[in-house]
Amino acid sequence: MSVAREGWRFIAIGFAIALAAAAVAWRYATVPLWLLAAVAFMLAIWVVYFFRDPERTGQRGEQLVVSPADGKIVQITEVDEPAFLRGRALRISIFMNVFNVHVNRYPVTGKVAYVHYNEGKFLNAASDKASLENEQMSVGIETGHGRLLVRQIAGLIARRIVNYAAVGDHAEQGTRMGIIRFGSRVDVFMPPSAKARARVGDFPVAGVTVLADLAG
Repeated sequence: MSVAREGWRFIAIGFAIALAAAAVAWRYATVPLWLLAAVAFMLAIWVVYFFRDPERTGQRGEQLVVSPADGKIVQITEVDEPAFLRGRALRISIFMNVFNVHVNRYPVTGKVAYVHYNEGKFLNAASDKASLENEQMSVGIETGHGRLLVRQIAGLIARRIVNYAAVGDHAEQGTRMGIIRFGSRVDVFMPPSAKARARVGDFPVAGVTVLADLAG
């Protein structure tokens, strides 16, 4: 199992704490200390699990929108998107809990034409306000079937959005775009003519599940 490079520091810290707890438990040999050491090792193993970065393959196509994130679809709605699409857009919102893979992927192939970071609050990422008020990173992509915007949104626990995109980059459908640490949400904005294939309540897999068809 491969691990996202952003996780190595956290993994090292987790196992350092676990080893220190084990050393103390060995020194004083009490049941509470051994239980504490066991919990510390379980948490260290969970950190490795959280930062897992599996390879993903799936259906590809110029007109297809592939899920940028693992998680649960919490909303599919038509909204205004003034930053990049500059008009009405179909928005699909995916909420990621702390047990999902948190590596995000490009949903389409095209050219990165817009990158914008916005500081904000840390509301519950599943709430509708999160898309407007939370810390977020937006990446706009020009495709042969119109514009598409991917927005990484921090949540209650998430405090670090990592994004690899830069204006002028080539975005390749299904490849890694970034990561959000410890619980978050990803919104995908596409032309309102797009036809959603997914439904609210579905559990998409990043780089695998087809969310919509841009051809309508």
